[in-house]
Amino acid sequence: MIAKVAFAAQHVVGGSQGWDQSTDFKSWSSGQTFKVGDKLVFKYSSLHSVVELGNANAYKNCDISSPIQSLGTGNDVVKLDKPGTRYFTCGTLGHCSQGMKLKITIIKGNAPSPTLSPSSSPSPSSITPPSSTSSPTTVIDASSASQCFTSFFFLLASSLTLMVSLIKQS
Repeated sequence: MIAKVAFAAQHVVGGSQGWDQSTDFKSWSSGQTFKVGDKLVFKYSSLHSVVELGNANAYKNCDISSPIQSLGTGNDVVKLDKPGTRYFTCGTLGHCSQGMKLKITIIKGNAPSPTLSPSSSPSPSSITPPSSTSSPTTVIDASSASQCFTSFFFLLASSLTLMVSLIKQS
């Protein structure tokens, strides 16, 4: 459980542009894989807000009259807690119809994702930083093998600490 939470991805909605009218959210989201346990991070100015819509019809028609939730801090985090489709838009009048809306599909968290294999690690020169113009801003989550490996060592270290503590007490 601890390892799963530690390796969840945080998707900054819209990448470097954030939650803004100038962002092409359809294009941005097509380059993402959203998994259960991941988080969406909405960063925006006071001109905007985040409204979660309940269904495809409300999304298509920009109907914000019955939102699931409305957020307005400018730095909102939404946890993706189950598989399925979720719909978001800006609550500012006219912004949804101008394209400031996001539809995502969340998959189960144990699906394969593009990650480094646990047996290899890149040299610093082989790591390419994301482009600020077109690349999505995402913290990539670890592979299932890496999560298992990390969990194993966490449990091993905890067990050893407990055993040493018990030996000292006797």
